[in-house]
Amino acid sequence: MSHAPILRSLQTIVPETTLRQEEVRDVFAAQPDLGRLAQRIVTASFNGSGIDTRYTVLDELSLSADTDEPQFFDRETGRLLSPSTKVRNEVYVREAWKLYVDAARRSLEADPDITAADITHVITVSCTGFYAPGPDYEIVRSLGLADSVERYHFGFMGCYASMPALRAAAQFCAANPDAVVLVVSVELCTLHLRSSEDPDMIVATSLFADGAAAGLVTARSFDSAVPGFALDRFHTGIIPEGKRDMAWMIGDTGFEMILSTAVPQLIGDNIAGALRPLYASDAVLAGAFDDGSIGEQVAHWAIHPGGRSILDKVEEHLKLSEQQLHPAREVLRQYGNMSSATVLFVLRRILEEEGARDGERVAAMAFGPGLTAETALLTVVAP
Repeated sequence: MSHAPILRSLQTIVPETTLRQEEVRDVFAAQPDLGRLAQRIVTASFNGSGIDTRYTVLDELSLSADTDEPQFFDRETGRLLSPSTKVRNEVYVREAWKLYVDAARRSLEADPDITAADITHVITVSCTGFYAPGPDYEIVRSLGLADSVERYHFGFMGCYASMPALRAAAQFCAANPDAVVLVVSVELCTLHLRSSEDPDMIVATSLFADGAAAGLVTARSFDSAVPGFALDRFHTGIIPEGKRDMAWMIGDTGFEMILSTAVPQLIGDNIAGALRPLYASDAVLAGAFDDGSIGEQVAHWAIHPGGRSILDKVEEHLKLSEQQLHPAREVLRQYGNMSSATVLFVLRRILEEEGARDGERVAAMAFGPGLTAETALLTVVAP
């Protein structure tokens, strides 16, 4: 009898440079090109973000770092600079591969049974930079994987991209019972931060951060009992009214995030319709969803923390408890929004710090351009 593929050995990492939210707020608010209204929006966005710390690969964004030829921040003048998209992507090429390889290596080292020789597929995920041969190639060569490993990159999809990556991994395992899929997400969002008077850009500036996550997906049985999640089923929903409210474009001075203040309300108003098909095939869960008691049937909620107000709307409209949103809020507070990697941080926290027990259900959700809602139903697997 076949069983659902398992996501196991989930690992997360962040770069070394810490950004303290109040310090970054003061830098952005002090930019000479900002008018008084924009300064007030900066202060309100940063103060209301629910974030204490974020992390970046850009050492020069540290207020204590001395840089001879600054590209992003001139510490002497306090000015934020506007490097070209080429310059920003060159930093991605230089820094991203190290996080990809480190996260992938940690996932393999954390697994008591799976070795490099077992890996049949590699899926990499990112929307913050491009190069080829890409990070999938770097992982194969650096970790000594077989040259014949199938490699796929999920690029420029935005914050929800780890969800279809997990779904593809599950489909590979369904097609090949011996498959072992390494999934790695790396996002360097801070490469694209900039000073702006645009309220949508200011909101994005107050949220985004760098981070990486990796895990192994397989339906194979191994000797050791390893905690993880059974990947039961997935669903994609679209909220077409929000197409213009969440988007990701390439500009001359970096990638440009459109994240309007209407997004939380759009998600709140449409979350029920986006989620209902996920539970339709289970009579108990479908009934609980329709009568508003789904939080009693699904213990854990891995919500992508796109922002504090998004989490507030999900909690309100799905009638979830404060505790059920705790892992998402804590990831947001400690790390910020790391785009596609973030939901994997939330899943790891649920497994390791939220008392998850074997057999408990988990609902995972991530939102991105479109406005697209990617959802999944999982089951905790715990020894």
